[in-house]
Amino acid sequence: MKRLSLLFAMLMAFAMTATAMAGTLEEIQKRGKLRIGMEPGYMPFELQNKKGEIIGFDADMGAVMAKAMGVELELVSTAWDGIIPALLTGKFDIIMSGMTLTQERNMSINFAPPYVVIGQTILVKKDLAGTIKTYKDLNDPKYTVASKLGTTGEQATKRMIPKAKYNSYETEQEGVMELVNGKIVHLDTPFTFEPISWGVRKGDADFLNWLENFMYQVKNDGTYERIYHKWFQDDAWLKEIQ
Repeated sequence: MKRLSLLFAMLMAFAMTATAMAGTLEEIQKRGKLRIGMEPGYMPFELQNKKGEIIGFDADMGAVMAKAMGVELELVSTAWDGIIPALLTGKFDIIMSGMTLTQERNMSINFAPPYVVIGQTILVKKDLAGTIKTYKDLNDPKYTVASKLGTTGEQATKRMIPKAKYNSYETEQEGVMELVNGKIVHLDTPFTFEPISWGVRKGDADFLNWLENFMYQVKNDGTYERIYHKWFQDDAWLKEIQ
């Protein structure tokens, strides 16, 4: 009897696991809505315009994703420090928030293949353009470097520019706006390697497969290139926040 009970429990556990693996896509279809979690403070991946609407690269990609699924889109604004717990408790279906794929985060959630690879780079005031040529030039107490609180940017700044004064902001948008008001220049050479990816709950093999094929499609039909150009190669979107 004990063996039968154990076998029954194992079969039930297997059935529950199989259901969970296919659950997210089924739930999205049943609900008729794709819920995307993002913290709208990482320009230009996601930010808020003057109307308080969430815009950005991930927001546009999310709209294309929802259309491909044949469902509505809901962007769920979430504080960065709680975004992974919110995913795990089912507050939304996927994290699309300019999140760097790190091994630490990968212990808690699964990641789709990276959709862009970035590195930490520096925005400096225009009048410092001739003086500051690389991030190493900022490693001096006379300079102040700012980044978003609790991010890989903060970690990189403290690790690689330790002598500079450091300020943290709740969102990148706050920091960038301070610089934009005085005009800025961008140092092209990144000093870290950071793959950016979408996060989903563990055991979501069907959803990961869908995301991989979705990315393959949009990267080869011109959709990805169009959205990338809009947010990373053009600055017209700055007018929406100034």
